[in-house]
Amino acid sequence: MNEREIPAAPGQQPVRYVVSACLAGIHSRYNGERKAHEAVLDLIRRGVALPVCPEQLGGLPTPRPPCEILPGGPGCPARVLNRLGVDQSAEFRLGAEEGLRLARLFGATHAVLKAGSPSCGSGQVYDGTFSGRRVPGDGVFAAVLKAAGVRVMDESDLPLPPAEDARP
Repeated sequence: MNEREIPAAPGQQPVRYVVSACLAGIHSRYNGERKAHEAVLDLIRRGVALPVCPEQLGGLPTPRPPCEILPGGPGCPARVLNRLGVDQSAEFRLGAEEGLRLARLFGATHAVLKAGSPSCGSGQVYDGTFSGRRVPGDGVFAAVLKAAGVRVMDESDLPLPPAEDARP
């Protein structure tokens, strides 16, 4: 059994997760589309996952213009800009801090976040040019969670739950 699996030893609590709300099918993606992920839904159904959208927590509407992280230079922090050139860094930082607050209240030690997102991407994000190119890096929420000691993964790291009607 690996550490991503939920069952705990007798007398121990299962691992608790904070998850990207969009992966739960909640109307939160920048373009308003729903993209539920079955393994994330399974975690929620089991009562061990809390869906959070840091972009909404930061005050951004759904739908909203897409955003990407524009890397900073020496002495200049990275910024989050939308496709129209509006700096939304403050909203992303606020949402990340509020998301961390919720994760702590819930007792989450792990996170399953949406790959590539400027909030939730872990290990890779879009490069800030809106060209579809990815570069190494973390989204704002993923970085805040990692700094707080939360283990961050994306949806591809979760095994899909077995079908309920599957028979040997």
